[in-house]
Amino acid sequence: MDVGVIGVGAMGKNHVRVYSELKGVGTVYVYDPITESANRAKDIATICGSLEELLGKVDSVSICVPTKYHFQTAKKVIEAGVHCLIEKPITLTVEEGRELLEIIHGKDLTVGVGHIERFNPIVDEIKKIADQPAYVSIKRHNPTSSRITDASVVEDLMIHDIDIVFNVLFQGDDNFKIHSAGNRNVCEALAVFSHSVVSISASRLSSKKFRTFYVEAEDFTTEGDFMTQEVYIYRKPGKYGVENERYLQENIIEKVLVNKVEPLKVELKTFLDAAKSGKPFSVTPEQALKNLMICEEIKKGLRD
Repeated sequence: MDVGVIGVGAMGKNHVRVYSELKGVGTVYVYDPITESANRAKDIATICGSLEELLGKVDSVSICVPTKYHFQTAKKVIEAGVHCLIEKPITLTVEEGRELLEIIHGKDLTVGVGHIERFNPIVDEIKKIADQPAYVSIKRHNPTSSRITDASVVEDLMIHDIDIVFNVLFQGDDNFKIHSAGNRNVCEALAVFSHSVVSISASRLSSKKFRTFYVEAEDFTTEGDFMTQEVYIYRKPGKYGVENERYLQENIIEKVLVNKVEPLKVELKTFLDAAKSGKPFSVTPEQALKNLMICEEIKKGLRD
């Protein structure tokens, strides 16, 4: 299968690298209207002079252009009959997302959205361990970056964890309320479900990069790190005591065996397998639109 990457920025370059390493991929083609960006991939991909040229050569593409161009680029790709993976968020606005779903409807194509954290192996572990958690806290904080200019921290960073919360941990539970506060670069959201409370925070102002989760259930506590792909479970053995007037509690600590992988490699292989078999991608356009709608709800609580 010949594949293409549209947009060779920081994320697009990674797509090119991974495609070039995957078995079953023939030629990798790239297109970027900025020649300097396209040339980043010249050692491992064939550069096309136009989008039309690329679409005439490939079976599947990754769309890695800036968010404001997602809709118009995806529309051209879908109308050309090419399978596509659109980097998150699906579009810049909910209205564009709804229009894109109408364009996709009835097409015999695999169209997915690249919520990469869905393919982090610890997500499946969280789901297995914390089936009905009482409390969840997910933090995703980054140092300031000039990479994103057309999206707030909600669509840039928090959307990864929105996808995990609403499409994995609490899939199908639409009985929730959202409260939020912050601004364009830092945000905290609280999602209140019937039996659970979920806190999600994201920042682009941090001096330290961290991406962590913390889960409390009745009989155990779980914490982990999305970057190191490590998960720990703390269980209560029921032993308590006082020593030198200090309260003591002994816990049993378990380290979960996680098969560490590069999430992008899993994501792109899953996308190509879906395109070959004609099956839906793991993150559907409908789920991605739901994520964007929740982003819009959270942004209502932000200051300008």
